[in-house]
Amino acid sequence: MGDDVLRPSDVGDSDAPPVADKPYKIIFEANKCFGAGKCAEVSSNWDLDLDTGLARPKTYYVAEDDLDHNVRAAEVCPAKKGRGVIHVIDRRTDEEIAPDPDGDGSLSVDW
Repeated sequence: MGDDVLRPSDVGDSDAPPVADKPYKIIFEANKCFGAGKCAEVSSNWDLDLDTGLARPKTYYVAEDDLDHNVRAAEVCPAKKGRGVIHVIDRRTDEEIAPDPDGDGSLSVDW
């Protein structure tokens, strides 16, 4: 990709629900998850798959009423030395809401 910046809206399904209905998107770095299960403890959107030992979201697109617990799941994820592998993105602005370790809204995905 060179110097191009990956926008969160470039990642994921092309058949996403309308932004007005589900303005938040989960980007999950499953390849970096080590199965601590902290996300499943704080969010009903997250399950720990006992067969694989990895977390898994029930949905990648959420509405306002499901935002808080998904943000909490992103914040408590200990993977990547505490930077987390769950990213909550505002689809309207393409900004990372959580975990946002750099504090600037940029996507903190390592791939």
